[in-house]
Amino acid sequence: MDFTKLNASIPPRDDDAAAAAQRHWDGIAKPLGSLGLLEDMVVALAGVFGTPDVQIQKRGVLVLCADNGVVKEGVAQSTHEVTLAVAENLTKKQTSVCRMAGVVGASVIPVDMGMVGTLDSPLLLNRRIAAGTKNMAEGPAMSKEEAARAIQAGIDLVKMCKDEGYKILATGEMGIGNTTTSSAIAAVLLDKPVEEVTGRGSGLSTEALKKKIETIKKAIAINKPDPSDAFDVLHKLGGFDIAGMVGLFLGGALHRIPIIIDGLISAVSALIAVRLCPRSRYAMIPSHISSEPAGEALMRKLDLSPIIRAEMRLGEGTGAVALLPLLDMALAVYHGSSSFSEIGISAYEKLS
Repeated sequence: MDFTKLNASIPPRDDDAAAAAQRHWDGIAKPLGSLGLLEDMVVALAGVFGTPDVQIQKRGVLVLCADNGVVKEGVAQSTHEVTLAVAENLTKKQTSVCRMAGVVGASVIPVDMGMVGTLDSPLLLNRRIAAGTKNMAEGPAMSKEEAARAIQAGIDLVKMCKDEGYKILATGEMGIGNTTTSSAIAAVLLDKPVEEVTGRGSGLSTEALKKKIETIKKAIAINKPDPSDAFDVLHKLGGFDIAGMVGLFLGGALHRIPIIIDGLISAVSALIAVRLCPRSRYAMIPSHISSEPAGEALMRKLDLSPIIRAEMRLGEGTGAVALLPLLDMALAVYHGSSSFSEIGISAYEKLS
C-alpha cells in the first residue's frame, strides 16, 4: 500500500467553508465564542463537508471486532469467546453502545475484522482477515499483507457508509486483549515507558497488570518495531481492529466523512493514520479522554481537544457516541438562533 500516494489523494480541508461557519457563529446573538469547543467542532465539520450547512442526521457507529493472539500470555481476564459473545449481542442491539446509540438515533454496525470464532448473521459484516492475530510476544502480530488488507477494509467501509447516506461515523471496537496491543503501539509511537502508558484494561489485578507490562516489553524487544515507520509498528504489535480503524480514519478523509475518535484503541489508530497520511487528520473529531493512562498523551500528540472527560474506558464506541448529543445541541444553536441584526442590536466585536 503506497501511503505517500494515498496521502496525496486526500482532499484538503475546505478552509472557505470553515471560515463561513465561523462567521455564522460570530453573527449569532450571543457572546463571541461562548460555546467554546462546541463551536470549534461545528467549524471543523464544515471544513470536512465543504459547506457551512452542517448536517449530521444519519449517523453510524462502526464496531470492529477482532481477537488478539497475545491473550495467550494471560494479559486479560477473559478469552476470545467473549469477543464472539459481545459481537453477537451487538447484532441483537443489546450492548452498551447499542443502548446509547438508540438515544441519539445512530445505527450500530458490527464488523468481524478477524475473530477466532465465527457468527453467521446478516447483521455482522464479514471483513475478517484471519482467525485472530498471532501472539505479538512471539513475533509479528500480522503480516504486512494482512495489515494492508485490514486498512483497505476500513477505507471501503467508509465508502459503503457514504453511499448509504451516512453523514458522520463513530469508531468502536471489541476484542479481548486490545488494550495490550494499543498500549504497546502507544509506548513506541509516543516514546514513553511501557509502565507509563499501560492500564488495567477491563479490570486486571495488580499482578496481572505487571504481567501485561512485561508482555508488552517482551513483544517490543522481540519485534523491534521502527518508531519512525507507523506501518511497521502496526503489523508487528497491532490488531485487525486497530488496522481496520486506521482505514476508517483514512477513508473519512478520502471521502469527506467526519470520523469520531473514541478511546485508547481508537486514538492509537488515529495516530497511526496521521503518521501514515498526515492529511487525514482534518476529518478526525475527538470525543473524550480515555481513563487509560495513554489517553491524554495520545490526544496531545494528535493536537486535538476532546470535550468529554468522564473517565470512560468501556470501548465499543461508547465515548464517541456520547459526543453526538452535544453536537446536536451545538447545531440546534448554530442553525436555529437569531442573529444580532434580526433582534436589532449591535454585534459583539472581537477585541485584541
